[in-house]
Amino acid sequence: MSRWKALPAELDPRVRQLVVRLRRLKDHSGLSMRQLAARTGYSPKSWERYLGGRSLPPGEAVEALARIGGDDPTRLLTLREVAAEAWENGKDRGSTAAPADPPAPGPEPEPVSPSPSADPAAEIRLSVRSLRIVLAAGAVVLVLAVSSAVLMTLRLTGHSGADDGRTPRTAPLAASTPVTTPSYGCRLQRVDGTWYAGNSRTRDATVGYGQAGPDVAEVQCLLRRAGVSPGGIDGMFGPLTRGAVVRFQKRAGLIGDGIVGPRTWKALRG
Repeated sequence: MSRWKALPAELDPRVRQLVVRLRRLKDHSGLSMRQLAARTGYSPKSWERYLGGRSLPPGEAVEALARIGGDDPTRLLTLREVAAEAWENGKDRGSTAAPADPPAPGPEPEPVSPSPSADPAAEIRLSVRSLRIVLAAGAVVLVLAVSSAVLMTLRLTGHSGADDGRTPRTAPLAASTPVTTPSYGCRLQRVDGTWYAGNSRTRDATVGYGQAGPDVAEVQCLLRRAGVSPGGIDGMFGPLTRGAVVRFQKRAGLIGDGIVGPRTWKALRG
């Protein structure tokens, strides 16, 4: 477990909560600063600033560390958005960046709940979010109550029809289908001098940042075969995959734009 320096005392609690969460993910990954930089595309000095509370990490860096540490990127990006508001509010009030962290022998304390903000606008935004959550919960309860009433009416109607000799019919309930995340693997084989990984056989589809699916998984498998790690084989074109594509393109003498087109497919499958 890393022995972290204590965060600046004047750091906003919302920013502090984000930094503590990122430190835990970094410890959980077991990566050094250099290894973390290689996996995310951000320099070791940048990560020292992010994890020291001296600079707010960009969204792509937060998302990359979340995937490495096995955390939910959506929740961590939401926490980063709240921290960004606090960071900007601090700038508006004329505060400067946090000074260098003083050395401290002990580990970082548990994250504390953020205290009420002194910024009225931030309090209004939090109140609006809470109101939206309450309204959404009320709408769900109302829908369930109406559905129960309709189902009860259908059952009563079916029993009254049975007295006339008719067989009551009840509407079948829709079976809930669980949502599953596609699982991809790398089944590499070479056919007529061309490499395939078993996810997609395309050779001219354009694949870029933000896309997901079997074409992306095929790119990730072929990158790994070429000795350029894209992270996991998850079928999601994130910052790690984009960085791996750029490195492969430069090595193959192509333009390093991070977009997989016909020329990059040819180099990957060759």
